[in-house]
Amino acid sequence: MALKFTSSHWGSYQFDSSDDPVRLRTFADDPAPSDIGAGWQDAAFDADVRIARPAIRKGWLYGDRGAARNDDAYVEVPWDEALDFAAQAMTQTIEAHGNQAIYGGSYGWASAGRFHHAQSQLRRFLNLAGGYTGSKGTYSHAAAEVLIPHILGMTNGQFAENLTTWDQIADNCTLMLAFGGISARTAQIAAGGVTEHDVAAWMQRAGANGMQTLCISPLMNDVDAVAGLSWQSIRPGSDTALIMALTHELIVKGWHDTAFLDRCVTGWDTYQAYLTGAADGQAKSSEWAAPLCDIAAEDIRALARRLPKERVMVSMAWGMQRSDHGEQPIWAGLALAAALGQIGQPGTGFGFGYGSTNMGGRPQRFISWPALSQGPAKVLDYIPVARISDMLLYPGEVFTYDCETRRYPDIKLVYWAGGNPFHHHQDLNRLERAWMRPETIIVHDHSWTATARRADIVLPCTTPLERDDLMLNRKDNRLLYMSRLRAPMGEARDDYAIFNGLARRLGFKDAFTEGRSVEDWQRHIWELAVAVGTSQGLKLPDYDHFKAQGVFQCETDTESRTTLGDFVNDPQVHPLNTPSKRIEIFSDRIARENLPDCAGHPTWYAPSEKTDSVAAGWFHLISNQPRTRLHAQLDNGPIAKAAKTNGRETCWMKTQAAQALGLQAGDVVLLHNARGGCLAGLQLDPDMRADCVVLPTGAWLDLQDTPRGRICVHGNPNILTLDKGTSGLGQGNIAHTAVVQIEKWDGPAPPVRVHQQPRFTTKTEG
Repeated sequence: MALKFTSSHWGSYQFDSSDDPVRLRTFADDPAPSDIGAGWQDAAFDADVRIARPAIRKGWLYGDRGAARNDDAYVEVPWDEALDFAAQAMTQTIEAHGNQAIYGGSYGWASAGRFHHAQSQLRRFLNLAGGYTGSKGTYSHAAAEVLIPHILGMTNGQFAENLTTWDQIADNCTLMLAFGGISARTAQIAAGGVTEHDVAAWMQRAGANGMQTLCISPLMNDVDAVAGLSWQSIRPGSDTALIMALTHELIVKGWHDTAFLDRCVTGWDTYQAYLTGAADGQAKSSEWAAPLCDIAAEDIRALARRLPKERVMVSMAWGMQRSDHGEQPIWAGLALAAALGQIGQPGTGFGFGYGSTNMGGRPQRFISWPALSQGPAKVLDYIPVARISDMLLYPGEVFTYDCETRRYPDIKLVYWAGGNPFHHHQDLNRLERAWMRPETIIVHDHSWTATARRADIVLPCTTPLERDDLMLNRKDNRLLYMSRLRAPMGEARDDYAIFNGLARRLGFKDAFTEGRSVEDWQRHIWELAVAVGTSQGLKLPDYDHFKAQGVFQCETDTESRTTLGDFVNDPQVHPLNTPSKRIEIFSDRIARENLPDCAGHPTWYAPSEKTDSVAAGWFHLISNQPRTRLHAQLDNGPIAKAAKTNGRETCWMKTQAAQALGLQAGDVVLLHNARGGCLAGLQLDPDMRADCVVLPTGAWLDLQDTPRGRICVHGNPNILTLDKGTSGLGQGNIAHTAVVQIEKWDGPAPPVRVHQQPRFTTKTEG
């Protein structure tokens, strides 16, 4: 047997290279493998969607300046011609407008490999080309990335790596307040690759030890079945109000830990005056919160009575802050944990991101492995990652971000490698309009995604299954040599080869490659990893032995961590890196900005879209992560397709709510609002709120003109979501703040076309 291995963001796999045909099998040591991977191989080599050769949008060839960019035919060209076009476009842009007129777009999930990481390759290339306008933050947790440094004095990444570990939770926590849930559905994935899925096992162990889990969510299944599980249904967007009411109850009953607050917190008096109504005349009481949350006041009080008697972990899912004013539930949740005085104790306190991926809270020592150098940034312009439409539509306009005032640059060329903004951005009709503004858009992709279909120059790249690479994830204790499964389809090249060809045309090939081939780079990265291992007491094999054996098990010690434990134990010896050296429930730095949508302490702001009654005909849209794919990846594969209804993405409604509208399982329905509409196949769920509809994210966008306007006939929810920042502080996306109407689709439904090739033509055809 010639056993080889590879990895992805949803799991690791093994295969026998002597088999005919060669098929991926789940990594043998993974106790709970993801279902996603069963569709990886078929999706990756789907000839119906793969980009076979370089292609140029015909309208761009004839100088339409983007007019037909959202619905055009393509001309296939040889690689040399495509690279010449791309190099010429970059040169003209830089000479006429400067490097700041180039926007480098990427989103990091393209591969779990350390070398063939599209984002790193793109940034290295563009930095050597003289620089580019980039982005800050992530769609996953942008609001928290800005807020957490202000209130805890550390980056969100540092906080995530110091989450109280699962072993402590399992052994000490008696009540898990799971705001937004803790689900194996979201815990399938991990940036940088994963060999072992363990979140479900930790939750089971905690439940067996007596931990009670309260799932606070519109969906009962946001926590998988576990001992001690209960569900508190809550109206979307109202979590901050519930958290404040619980904290208010602690204050008025005298159950809050004043000694902890005096020793470890700054600004509590200001926040307490707000909660009690002394500051604004409105007490944030259970009676105040009840109609906002759709939870009885007595139920809120009953939960508050439990809290001082339990060892509580206040857990916030990443999705909590992907809503209007998304900074507030995170800040208010931290304040609730502070009021209980259990921060810094084993298994209790405050957590952000448990179950949002597989890695949060792992009790192991983390090791920082080397990566491809991206070089120094030569352009200092940037935007918050979710503000791309604003940037393209309003060059020169002022915006605020992280206590700074900046201006949007005037972008003439977009270069995208890794990622699919026409999946993950909000209000995709608006993005279509914005996408027409640049002079040139260059995209690397392996498949004809919605983004590739809107590019001017399309350069086909390989999938991770068509190249060798290294999986070196600092949060996984196995290192994998990722062997390619088969040769590239068509004329696909890896990103490094594409950038190599462009760098030669632009005059900096030697600087880009440093004289190294792909294998030379991988050997170099591994040699650096060997040195890192030595510094950590690990003896890694040499490159050739690692490549031959495929897997190296790091014999690292388990490492149990307590969030803010050192600080709470001695705030003088271990102060936080905040202005006050403490937890900042009031931030003077934020307060000085006088932002209308983010005060200096946790504050209740009504969401910009909400519905208080199903009778009004509006439903909260929940666009959560699917079980069948990572974001939009593998949507064309058999696992994702099997979960669709009538060939479209499946949406879910509470049984009684659907029946009241005359809808039944299997219907094709139209979800719509002022921003647009999409078709979906309906299924029913008794265990969710009646005022919600669930439409998972990730169906490949298929916008078509219909009698009901330009709608997505395939079911991408981001045609409906609101493209607005969380606030002038964080500017994160608010995908979870949107309301829609639903009706049965009358007549034949348009066929889904996005899983087929686009139109092709020749340079001379009309």
